[in-house]
Parts: sequence; structure tokens; C-alpha cells
Amino acid sequence: MRTFLHVLVNTAIANVTTSFLWFALTFWVYLETKSVLATGLIGGAYMMLVAVSSMAFGSFVDRYRKHTVMVFSGVGTLAMFALAGIVYLLIPIRSLLDLGQPWFWIFAVIVLIGAVVEQLRNIALSTTVTLLVPSERRANANGLVGTVQGLAFLVTSVFSGLAIGFLGMGWTLLIAILLVAVALTHLISIRIPEPEIIADPDHKAVDFRGGYLAVRAAPGLMALIIFTTFNNLTGGVFMALMDPYGLELFSPQLWGIVLGVTSTGFLIGGGIVAKFGLGANPIRTMLILTVVIGLLGATFAIRELWWLYAAGIWVFMMIMPMVEAAEQTVIQRLVPFRTQGRVFGFAMTFEAASGPITSFLIAPIAEFWVIPYMNGVQGKQTWGWLLGEGSTRGIALCFLFAGIVSILIGLGAFATKSYRRISQQYKDIPAEATVAKATAADQ
Repeated sequence: MRTFLHVLVNTAIANVTTSFLWFALTFWVYLETKSVLATGLIGGAYMMLVAVSSMAFGSFVDRYRKHTVMVFSGVGTLAMFALAGIVYLLIPIRSLLDLGQPWFWIFAVIVLIGAVVEQLRNIALSTTVTLLVPSERRANANGLVGTVQGLAFLVTSVFSGLAIGFLGMGWTLLIAILLVAVALTHLISIRIPEPEIIADPDHKAVDFRGGYLAVRAAPGLMALIIFTTFNNLTGGVFMALMDPYGLELFSPQLWGIVLGVTSTGFLIGGGIVAKFGLGANPIRTMLILTVVIGLLGATFAIRELWWLYAAGIWVFMMIMPMVEAAEQTVIQRLVPFRTQGRVFGFAMTFEAASGPITSFLIAPIAEFWVIPYMNGVQGKQTWGWLLGEGSTRGIALCFLFAGIVSILIGLGAFATKSYRRISQQYKDIPAEATVAKATAADQ
């Protein structure tokens, strides 16, 4: 547990840094261009890169020692952020912010790649929970992961807004580069005890087939991944529109503070899981929380009230680490350690791909159709009784429908055979160390 806590803290520092620059880029772009389309495309591009790379990342995690994987991730992020800093210094700001020129997209993609490489570390962290934590305590450990991620989000949200508001993008880049270097230096000093990895001659660089077979070996696990994928389709709406909505209600500095305060929900939600676990059936817990998230999404922007939006985000952030911990706990119980990297990568490939599909669709739809419609007479007459009137009612209408879809997905999942099958399998498998079985198999 001591080693796990060291790894967890180091990952928190790395996550703070990548999230800090990621949030700052989104704030900076919207404030300078006022383009919902641009922020939606950036969010969608990030998730698309995660989806495209996750299977390769999962294969990489299974092929090499976890410490080596984490160091590689840190070096890659540092290199990309440094390259972004060079582009920022060499290209005039006016050209860099011109969406019609390639420089903006080159700069954004470089930052995004640096942030995406960090996902390699997060996949490795999920398998490290299996490696270092007893099975009966893994739900609690996953709660600690959620707590640390919440702390990272809190710090990031506050300081990204303050950095862009007071320092600008240049100094923000420099801070991110320095923090990545600090985290990498600390990571090199950590030692993670791990069984020897036996080379698999059939293990390909991108072992999609191996990941698929490992998922199919656990009945019901594919259905869980499909459920999360469809649920993330609605999440793409919030990913594309949450920051533009918040920046309409608040200044960038205040919006960063609001995100920081509401992200205490991450700490509370992760802390609850760390203390009490997820119950006897984490799948049931996850589905119930999915329905609650849908209710929040449908109502937290039903009026243009800052306190309603902030309260909804706070509860949403409290629930998210519980949902993520539930899925991770199930995979860590059902999947052997030696193939967990590929399974986490396989799951992330599909789950991450669903977000950008919605984001790429909803951003132009919102900007060119829904927002003008809701600002017009017909939109106000049709939806004014429910959503009120204001400049943000178009985004509120998108949130409403996304929330309703999420509710229907969560309730429908309870009636499926796959839900009953995976719940029974989780109950039947004894709470023993999966890594011990993998080590014995290797020997």
C-alpha cells in the first residue's frame, strides 16, 4: 500500500499538469474566439485521440513493466508540452488564434497529444491497483483514485482560469512544462515490485484480438462496456457544451473557481467509495447512479441560474468517481492481471470514442441550429415555459434531451439478461488476488 500511495500521488501530480493545460487551452480558445464549434472540436479531438490510442496503450501496459510504462508516458508528455511551447513562441498570436490557418490546429493537437499520452499512465495505474492492493480492498483503492483525481480537478479548475485570466497562455505553458518535469523526476525514484513478464509470441503491438478475447472470457463484461459506451454518447453533449455555458454565466477567473469548488464533489464521492466501498453489487450501484446523472443533466440548466448550474455540477462530480470505480472494480475482479491492460484499453477505445462522436455532432448543431432556434420567437414560444428565456437556452435544451436519454439507458439496462449474468459472476468469483493467479500461471 505504501508503494501504491507513492504511485497514486505521482499520478495526481501528472494529472494536475495535463488537466491544467487542457482546461487552460479550452478557456483560452473560447475567450479569444467565442466559438462553441472550436471548443467542441477540441474536446471531441481529445476523446477521439484517446479512443484511437487506448488499445495500443493497453497492449503496451501488458507487454512491459508498469513503472517503465509510466516513465515512458511522462517523457512523452514532457516532449509534447515543450514542443507546444516552441510553437507558441515562434508563431504570432494573431495567426495562432486564426481558426482558418493550420497553426491553431497544429498547436492544439500537440497539446492534446501530450495530454493523451498521460492516459497510458492511467491504464497502468488501474492494473497497479490489482498488483499492489488485495482484492477485497480494491473498490476502496479505486475510491482513493477517484479522490486524488478530484483533488487534481479542483486544483486544475481554479488555477487554469486564474492562469489564463491573469498570466496568459505563455506562462501557463511554462508552468505545465515545469510540473511535468517535477513529476517525472519523482517517478523515476519509485520502485514497483512486479512479477516477471513472460514474453508472449502472439502478443502484437496493438493486440485488439487479445483484448476482445479477454473481454469475451468474462460473460457479461462486453455488455458492461457497451452500456458505458452508449452512456458516454450523452456525456459528449456535456463535454462539448459545459464550458461554453459556464463561461456565459461567469468570467474565466470565476468559472475556474466555480469548477474548483464544485470539484470537491470528486473528493467526497471518492472518499465515500474509499470508506464504504460499492456494496455487494457494483453493477447495480453504477446503473442507479447513471439514472441520477441523467436527472441532473436534464435539470441543472433548466433555468439560467448560476447557483442551480453550480449545484448540479457539484453533485455530478460527486457521482462520477463512484461510477468509474464500479467499472474498474468489476474488471479487476473478473479479468486476470496479465490481460488487464488490454481489457482496460479495449474498454477505453469504445467508451472514449462515443464522446467525440456526440461532441463533433452537437457542437455545430448547437451553434448553427439549436442556439439560433431558441433565441428566435418559435423556440421561446415552444420551450419558454420549461427552460425560460436567455442567451444560453439553446445549450439548456441540448442538456435536457441528453439527460433524458441517459435516464432511459440506465433504466433499460436493469431489464437485460447481461446485467443479471455479470452480477452473478461477480458474486461467484472469490475475492482473491488476481495477480497471484497470473504469477502462478507464468511460473
